[in-house]
Amino acid sequence: MNTLIYLIPIALFLGGIGLAAFLWALKSGQYEDLEGASWRVLDDGDGKPEKK
Repeated sequence: MNTLIYLIPIALFLGGIGLAAFLWALKSGQYEDLEGASWRVLDDGDGKPEKK
């Protein structure tokens, strides 16, 4: 029972850190372009148009 005195505040603290990190990610625009990453995976990245 004494361990709950330590574990509950630690769990609340870690949850608060996770919430703060999530809110920071929302504020900094990490979730603005959800489809761009999937298109960048398919891009060769050489900057030249494909020859057909």
